Amino acid sequence: MRGIHLLGATGSIGEQTIDIIRHYPESFSLRSAAFGTNTEKAAGWLNELRPEIISVQTEKAAADVSAVIDYKADILIGREGVMACAAAGGEGDILLNAVMGSAGLEPTLKAMETGMDIAIANKETLVAAGHLVMEKQKETGVKLLPVDSEHSALWQCLDGEAGGVEQLILTASGGSFRDKTRDELKGVTVKEALNHPNWSMGAKITIDSATMMNKGLEVIEAHWLFQMPYEKIDVVLHKESIIHSMVEYQDGSILAHLGTPDMKVPIQYALTHPRKLAVPGMQRLKLWEAESLHFQKMNGKRYRAFETAVEAGKMGGTAPCVLNAANEQAVAMFLDGRIDFLTIDNLVEHAVEKHEFHADPALSHVLSLDQETRSRVEGFLK
Repeated sequence: MRGIHLLGATGSIGEQTIDIIRHYPESFSLRSAAFGTNTEKAAGWLNELRPEIISVQTEKAAADVSAVIDYKADILIGREGVMACAAAGGEGDILLNAVMGSAGLEPTLKAMETGMDIAIANKETLVAAGHLVMEKQKETGVKLLPVDSEHSALWQCLDGEAGGVEQLILTASGGSFRDKTRDELKGVTVKEALNHPNWSMGAKITIDSATMMNKGLEVIEAHWLFQMPYEKIDVVLHKESIIHSMVEYQDGSILAHLGTPDMKVPIQYALTHPRKLAVPGMQRLKLWEAESLHFQKMNGKRYRAFETAVEAGKMGGTAPCVLNAANEQAVAMFLDGRIDFLTIDNLVEHAVEKHEFHADPALSHVLSLDQETRSRVEGFLK
Protein backbone atom coordinates (compact mmCIF):
# COMPACT_ATOMS: atom_id res chain seq x y z
CA MET A 1 0.00 0.00 0.00
CA ARG A 2 1.52 3.30 -1.08
CA GLY A 3 0.30 6.60 0.35
CA ILE A 4 -0.44 9.25 -2.27
CA HIS A 5 -0.37 12.98 -1.53
CA LEU A 6 -2.08 14.69 -4.46
CA LEU A 7 -1.70 18.38 -5.27
CA GLY A 8 -4.13 19.62 -7.93
CA ALA A 9 -6.66 16.90 -7.20
CA THR A 10 -9.53 18.30 -9.30
CA GLY A 11 -7.47 19.17 -12.38
CA SER A 12 -7.06 16.94 -15.42
CA ILE A 13 -4.05 15.02 -14.03
CA GLY A 14 -5.62 14.91 -10.58
CA GLU A 15 -8.87 13.41 -11.83
CA GLN A 16 -7.03 10.68 -13.73
CA THR A 17 -4.90 9.93 -10.67
CA ILE A 18 -8.08 9.54 -8.62
CA ASP A 19 -9.35 7.01 -11.19
CA ILE A 20 -6.12 5.00 -10.83
CA ILE A 21 -6.32 5.02 -7.01
CA ARG A 22 -9.94 3.84 -7.24
CA HIS A 23 -8.97 1.08 -9.65
CA TYR A 24 -6.17 -0.23 -7.42
CA PRO A 25 -7.41 0.24 -3.83
CA GLU A 26 -5.13 -2.56 -2.64
CA SER A 27 -2.06 -0.68 -3.92
CA PHE A 28 -2.78 2.99 -3.17
CA SER A 29 -4.41 5.12 -0.50
CA LEU A 30 -5.06 8.85 -0.85
CA ARG A 31 -3.45 10.31 2.27
CA SER A 32 -3.87 14.00 1.46
CA ALA A 33 -5.40 16.07 -1.32
CA ALA A 34 -5.15 19.73 -2.32
CA PHE A 35 -7.40 21.54 -4.77
CA GLY A 36 -8.85 24.99 -5.33
CA THR A 37 -12.57 25.60 -5.05
CA ASN A 38 -14.14 22.80 -7.09
CA THR A 39 -15.73 21.02 -4.14
CA GLU A 40 -18.52 19.71 -6.35
CA LYS A 41 -16.03 17.65 -8.35
CA ALA A 42 -14.17 16.52 -5.21
CA ALA A 43 -17.41 15.45 -3.50
CA GLY A 44 -17.52 12.39 -5.75
CA TRP A 45 -14.44 10.83 -4.16
CA LEU A 46 -13.76 12.47 -0.78
CA ASN A 47 -15.91 10.09 1.29
CA GLU A 48 -14.79 7.12 -0.78
CA LEU A 49 -11.01 7.72 -0.53
CA ARG A 50 -11.07 9.62 2.79
CA PRO A 51 -7.85 11.68 2.70
CA GLU A 52 -6.66 12.68 6.17
CA ILE A 53 -5.72 16.23 5.08
CA ILE A 54 -7.77 18.29 2.65
CA SER A 55 -6.43 21.62 1.41
CA VAL A 56 -8.66 24.13 -0.40
CA GLN A 57 -8.24 27.69 -1.59
CA THR A 58 -10.98 29.62 0.21
CA GLU A 59 -13.01 29.72 3.43
CA LYS A 60 -16.16 28.96 1.43
CA ALA A 61 -14.60 25.88 -0.13
CA ALA A 62 -13.53 24.71 3.34
CA ALA A 63 -17.10 25.11 4.60
CA ASP A 64 -18.43 23.23 1.55
CA VAL A 65 -16.00 20.35 2.15
CA SER A 66 -16.92 20.20 5.82
CA ALA A 67 -20.59 19.89 4.86
CA VAL A 68 -19.87 17.11 2.38
CA ILE A 69 -17.54 14.70 4.20
CA ASP A 70 -18.85 12.09 6.65
CA TYR A 71 -15.54 11.45 8.44
CA LYS A 72 -12.99 13.50 10.42
CA ALA A 73 -10.26 15.22 8.40
CA ASP A 74 -8.03 18.27 8.77
CA ILE A 75 -9.42 20.90 6.39
CA LEU A 76 -6.87 23.63 5.72
CA ILE A 77 -6.81 26.71 3.50
CA GLY A 78 -4.35 28.19 1.01
CA ARG A 79 -0.57 27.85 1.20
CA GLU A 80 -0.76 26.43 4.74
CA GLY A 81 -2.89 23.56 3.51
CA VAL A 82 -0.75 22.77 0.48
CA MET A 83 2.41 22.76 2.58
CA ALA A 84 0.70 20.51 5.15
CA CYS A 85 -0.07 17.99 2.41
CA ALA A 86 3.56 18.16 1.28
CA ALA A 87 4.81 17.58 4.84
CA ALA A 88 2.36 14.79 5.71
CA GLY A 89 4.15 11.85 4.15
CA GLY A 90 7.39 9.98 4.58
CA GLU A 91 9.56 7.32 3.02
CA GLY A 92 7.41 5.00 0.90
CA ASP A 93 4.81 7.67 0.18
CA ILE A 94 4.71 9.71 -2.99
CA LEU A 95 3.75 13.31 -3.70
CA LEU A 96 2.08 13.75 -7.07
CA ASN A 97 2.52 17.42 -7.96
CA ALA A 98 -0.18 18.32 -10.48
CA VAL A 99 -0.80 21.93 -9.48
CA MET A 100 -0.65 24.59 -12.17
CA GLY A 101 2.43 26.76 -12.52
CA SER A 102 5.22 27.80 -10.17
CA ALA A 103 2.96 27.30 -7.13
CA GLY A 104 4.26 23.73 -7.13
CA LEU A 105 7.83 24.69 -6.26
CA GLU A 106 7.69 25.18 -2.48
CA PRO A 107 5.59 22.07 -1.70
CA THR A 108 7.89 19.95 -3.87
CA LEU A 109 10.95 21.04 -1.92
CA LYS A 110 9.11 20.49 1.39
CA ALA A 111 7.96 16.99 0.38
CA MET A 112 11.51 16.03 -0.62
CA GLU A 113 12.64 16.84 2.92
CA THR A 114 10.21 14.23 4.29
CA GLY A 115 11.76 11.47 2.16
CA MET A 116 8.78 11.20 -0.19
CA ASP A 117 9.42 10.45 -3.85
CA ILE A 118 8.06 13.10 -6.21
CA ALA A 119 5.89 12.28 -9.24
CA ILE A 120 6.20 15.53 -11.13
CA ALA A 121 3.44 16.59 -13.49
CA ASN A 122 4.23 20.25 -12.79
CA LYS A 123 7.07 21.07 -15.18
CA GLU A 124 7.12 24.70 -14.04
CA THR A 125 8.76 23.62 -10.77
CA LEU A 126 11.86 22.43 -12.61
CA VAL A 127 11.73 25.33 -15.06
CA ALA A 128 11.59 28.03 -12.39
CA ALA A 129 14.18 26.51 -10.05
CA GLY A 130 15.62 23.30 -11.44
CA HIS A 131 18.97 23.99 -9.77
CA LEU A 132 17.31 24.09 -6.33
CA VAL A 133 15.25 20.94 -6.93
CA MET A 134 18.27 18.97 -8.11
CA GLU A 135 20.33 20.15 -5.12
CA LYS A 136 17.55 18.95 -2.82
CA GLN A 137 17.34 15.65 -4.68
CA LYS A 138 21.06 15.02 -4.17
CA GLU A 139 20.73 15.97 -0.51
CA THR A 140 17.71 13.72 0.22
CA GLY A 141 18.15 10.88 -2.29
CA VAL A 142 14.44 10.85 -3.18
CA LYS A 143 13.35 9.92 -6.68
CA LEU A 144 11.99 12.40 -9.22
CA LEU A 145 9.47 10.45 -11.28
CA PRO A 146 8.33 12.10 -14.53
CA VAL A 147 4.62 12.23 -15.29
CA ASP A 148 4.66 14.25 -18.52
CA SER A 149 4.11 11.73 -21.31
CA GLU A 150 7.27 12.80 -23.14
CA HIS A 151 9.54 12.55 -20.10
CA SER A 152 7.99 9.29 -18.97
CA ALA A 153 8.74 7.95 -22.45
CA LEU A 154 12.38 9.12 -22.24
CA TRP A 155 12.68 7.61 -18.76
CA GLN A 156 11.49 4.23 -20.03
CA CYS A 157 13.72 4.32 -23.12
CA LEU A 158 16.72 5.12 -20.92
CA ASP A 159 15.93 2.48 -18.29
CA GLY A 160 18.83 0.11 -17.81
CA GLU A 161 20.99 1.78 -20.45
CA ALA A 162 24.53 2.54 -19.26
CA GLY A 163 25.55 5.67 -21.16
CA GLY A 164 26.13 6.00 -24.88
CA VAL A 165 23.27 8.48 -25.40
CA GLU A 166 23.62 10.67 -28.47
CA GLN A 167 20.47 12.72 -27.97
CA LEU A 168 17.02 12.84 -26.42
CA ILE A 169 14.21 13.46 -28.91
CA LEU A 170 10.94 14.93 -27.61
CA THR A 171 7.93 14.79 -29.89
CA ALA A 172 5.39 17.61 -30.24
CA SER A 173 1.88 17.39 -31.63
CA GLY A 174 1.98 21.02 -32.79
CA GLY A 175 -1.09 21.94 -30.77
CA SER A 176 -4.34 23.54 -31.90
CA PHE A 177 -2.78 25.61 -34.68
CA ARG A 178 -0.23 23.22 -36.12
CA ASP A 179 -1.60 23.60 -39.66
CA LYS A 180 -1.65 27.42 -39.61
CA THR A 181 1.12 29.79 -40.60
CA ARG A 182 2.15 32.49 -38.14
CA ASP A 183 0.29 35.12 -40.18
CA GLU A 184 -2.89 33.05 -39.89
CA LEU A 185 -2.72 33.22 -36.09
CA LYS A 186 -3.77 36.86 -36.01
CA GLY A 187 -7.17 37.08 -34.35
CA VAL A 188 -7.54 33.42 -33.34
CA THR A 189 -9.97 32.97 -30.45
CA VAL A 190 -9.58 31.40 -27.02
CA LYS A 191 -12.07 28.70 -28.03
CA GLU A 192 -9.98 27.81 -31.08
CA ALA A 193 -6.77 27.73 -29.03
CA LEU A 194 -8.32 25.36 -26.49
CA ASN A 195 -9.31 22.84 -29.15
CA HIS A 196 -6.34 20.48 -28.93
CA PRO A 197 -6.51 17.76 -31.61
CA ASN A 198 -4.96 14.91 -29.54
CA TRP A 199 -4.91 15.49 -25.78
CA SER A 200 -7.46 16.40 -23.13
CA MET A 201 -5.66 18.84 -20.82
CA GLY A 202 -6.25 21.92 -18.68
CA ALA A 203 -6.64 25.36 -20.25
CA LYS A 204 -3.17 26.72 -19.44
CA ILE A 205 -1.23 23.73 -20.77
CA THR A 206 -3.43 23.63 -23.89
CA ILE A 207 -2.56 27.24 -24.68
CA ASP A 208 1.11 26.46 -24.01
CA SER A 209 0.80 23.62 -26.51
CA ALA A 210 -0.66 26.00 -29.10
CA THR A 211 2.19 28.50 -28.69
CA MET A 212 4.70 25.62 -28.35
CA MET A 213 5.92 27.15 -25.10
CA ASN A 214 4.99 23.82 -23.54
CA LYS A 215 7.64 22.06 -25.60
CA GLY A 216 10.24 24.64 -24.66
CA LEU A 217 9.41 24.11 -20.98
CA GLU A 218 9.71 20.36 -21.56
CA VAL A 219 13.21 20.80 -23.01
CA ILE A 220 14.23 22.61 -19.80
CA GLU A 221 12.57 19.89 -17.72
CA ALA A 222 14.41 17.16 -19.67
CA HIS A 223 17.71 18.99 -19.13
CA TRP A 224 17.26 18.76 -15.35
CA LEU A 225 15.59 15.35 -15.06
CA PHE A 226 18.14 13.54 -17.21
CA GLN A 227 21.15 15.85 -16.64
CA MET A 228 21.48 16.27 -20.39
CA PRO A 229 23.08 19.33 -22.08
CA TYR A 230 20.70 21.36 -24.23
CA GLU A 231 22.73 20.57 -27.33
CA LYS A 232 21.70 16.92 -26.91
CA ILE A 233 17.96 17.56 -26.65
CA ASP A 234 15.98 17.80 -29.88
CA VAL A 235 12.29 18.21 -30.72
CA VAL A 236 10.40 16.93 -33.76
CA LEU A 237 6.80 17.62 -34.76
CA HIS A 238 4.74 14.44 -34.81
CA LYS A 239 1.06 15.21 -35.21
CA GLU A 240 -0.31 11.75 -34.39
CA SER A 241 1.15 11.76 -30.81
CA ILE A 242 1.76 8.01 -31.04
CA ILE A 243 5.51 8.18 -30.49
CA HIS A 244 5.85 10.07 -27.21
CA SER A 245 9.63 10.46 -27.25
CA MET A 246 12.80 8.75 -28.49
CA VAL A 247 16.38 8.23 -27.39
CA GLU A 248 19.15 8.04 -29.99
CA TYR A 249 22.29 6.18 -28.96
CA GLN A 250 25.83 6.65 -30.19
CA ASP A 251 25.65 3.49 -32.28
CA GLY A 252 22.87 5.08 -34.34
CA SER A 253 20.04 3.02 -32.85
CA ILE A 254 16.89 4.83 -31.69
CA LEU A 255 14.55 3.56 -28.99
CA ALA A 256 11.01 4.96 -29.22
CA HIS A 257 8.11 4.78 -26.78
CA LEU A 258 4.76 4.30 -28.55
CA GLY A 259 1.21 4.30 -27.26
CA THR A 260 -2.19 5.92 -27.57
CA PRO A 261 -2.43 9.51 -26.24
CA ASP A 262 -3.63 8.66 -22.73
CA MET A 263 -2.19 10.49 -19.71
CA LYS A 264 -3.19 7.68 -17.36
CA VAL A 265 -0.30 5.62 -18.72
CA PRO A 266 2.54 7.91 -17.54
CA ILE A 267 0.67 8.85 -14.34
CA GLN A 268 0.24 5.22 -13.36
CA TYR A 269 3.80 4.25 -14.28
CA ALA A 270 5.17 6.97 -11.97
CA LEU A 271 3.09 5.44 -9.15
CA THR A 272 3.87 1.78 -9.89
CA HIS A 273 7.45 1.87 -11.23
CA PRO A 274 9.06 -0.54 -11.98
CA ARG A 275 5.81 -2.52 -12.38
CA LYS A 276 3.55 -2.02 -15.38
CA LEU A 277 -0.10 -2.69 -14.61
CA ALA A 278 -3.22 -2.58 -16.78
CA VAL A 279 -4.44 1.01 -17.12
CA PRO A 280 -8.17 1.52 -16.47
CA GLY A 281 -10.09 2.41 -19.62
CA MET A 282 -7.02 2.47 -21.86
CA GLN A 283 -7.38 2.01 -25.61
CA ARG A 284 -4.60 -0.22 -26.89
CA LEU A 285 -2.51 0.93 -29.83
CA LYS A 286 -3.13 -0.87 -33.12
CA LEU A 287 -0.45 0.33 -35.54
CA TRP A 288 -2.33 -0.91 -38.59
CA GLU A 289 -5.11 1.51 -37.71
CA ALA A 290 -2.64 4.39 -37.49
CA GLU A 291 -1.57 3.61 -41.08
CA SER A 292 1.23 6.23 -41.19
CA LEU A 293 3.27 8.45 -38.90
CA HIS A 294 4.46 11.93 -39.85
CA PHE A 295 7.46 13.95 -38.66
CA GLN A 296 8.64 17.50 -39.28
CA LYS A 297 11.63 19.51 -38.16
CA MET A 298 10.86 22.19 -35.56
CA ASN A 299 10.68 25.71 -37.05
CA GLY A 300 11.83 28.28 -34.48
CA LYS A 301 10.59 31.23 -36.53
CA ARG A 302 7.10 29.75 -36.65
CA TYR A 303 7.13 28.83 -32.96
CA ARG A 304 8.87 31.80 -31.36
CA ALA A 305 7.81 30.84 -27.83
CA PHE A 306 9.69 27.57 -28.17
CA GLU A 307 12.86 29.34 -29.24
CA THR A 308 12.57 31.88 -26.40
CA ALA A 309 12.16 29.06 -23.86
CA VAL A 310 15.19 27.10 -25.05
CA GLU A 311 17.35 30.23 -25.06
CA ALA A 312 16.22 31.04 -21.51
CA GLY A 313 17.07 27.50 -20.45
CA LYS A 314 20.57 27.83 -21.88
CA MET A 315 21.02 31.17 -20.08
CA GLY A 316 20.07 29.51 -16.80
CA GLY A 317 20.03 31.49 -13.57
CA THR A 318 16.97 33.69 -13.27
CA ALA A 319 16.03 33.53 -16.98
CA PRO A 320 13.83 30.39 -16.81
CA CYS A 321 12.02 31.71 -13.73
CA VAL A 322 11.20 34.96 -15.55
CA LEU A 323 10.22 33.02 -18.67
CA ASN A 324 7.79 30.85 -16.72
CA ALA A 325 6.20 33.66 -14.69
CA ALA A 326 5.81 35.90 -17.74
CA ASN A 327 4.23 33.08 -19.69
CA GLU A 328 1.79 32.18 -16.91
CA GLN A 329 0.71 35.80 -16.66
CA ALA A 330 0.43 36.30 -20.41
CA VAL A 331 -1.59 33.10 -20.88
CA ALA A 332 -3.97 34.17 -18.09
CA MET A 333 -4.42 37.52 -19.84
CA PHE A 334 -5.18 35.77 -23.14
CA LEU A 335 -7.70 33.43 -21.49
CA ASP A 336 -9.36 36.52 -19.95
CA GLY A 337 -9.64 38.11 -23.42
CA ARG A 338 -7.28 40.99 -22.55
CA ILE A 339 -4.62 40.28 -25.20
CA ASP A 340 -4.53 38.47 -28.51
CA PHE A 341 -2.77 35.17 -29.09
CA LEU A 342 0.45 36.46 -30.66
CA THR A 343 0.96 39.00 -27.87
CA ILE A 344 1.74 36.10 -25.51
CA ASP A 345 5.06 35.55 -27.30
CA ASN A 346 5.88 39.28 -27.35
CA LEU A 347 5.30 39.76 -23.62
CA VAL A 348 7.37 36.73 -22.66
CA GLU A 349 10.28 37.69 -24.92
CA HIS A 350 10.28 41.21 -23.55
CA ALA A 351 10.24 40.03 -19.92
CA VAL A 352 13.22 37.71 -20.43
CA GLU A 353 15.22 40.32 -22.35
CA LYS A 354 14.65 43.16 -19.87
CA HIS A 355 15.07 41.43 -16.52
CA GLU A 356 18.12 41.82 -14.28
CA PHE A 357 19.96 38.51 -14.63
CA HIS A 358 21.38 36.58 -11.66
CA ALA A 359 23.30 33.35 -12.15
CA ASP A 360 22.44 31.42 -8.96
CA PRO A 361 19.20 32.66 -7.34
CA ALA A 362 18.18 31.44 -3.89
CA LEU A 363 14.63 30.24 -3.23
CA SER A 364 13.58 33.61 -1.78
CA HIS A 365 14.86 35.35 -4.92
CA VAL A 366 13.02 32.93 -7.20
CA LEU A 367 9.73 33.45 -5.33
CA SER A 368 10.01 37.25 -5.29
CA LEU A 369 11.11 37.38 -8.92
CA ASP A 370 8.10 35.28 -9.90
CA GLN A 371 5.73 37.87 -8.43
CA GLU A 372 7.71 40.84 -9.75
CA THR A 373 7.67 39.40 -13.27
CA ARG A 374 3.89 39.00 -13.25
CA SER A 375 3.48 42.66 -12.24
CA ARG A 376 6.00 43.71 -14.88
CA VAL A 377 4.09 41.86 -17.62
CA GLU A 378 0.92 43.71 -16.61
CA GLY A 379 2.94 46.93 -16.82
CA PHE A 380 4.16 46.11 -20.32
CA LEU A 381 0.56 45.94 -21.49
CA LYS A 382 -0.26 49.33 -20.00
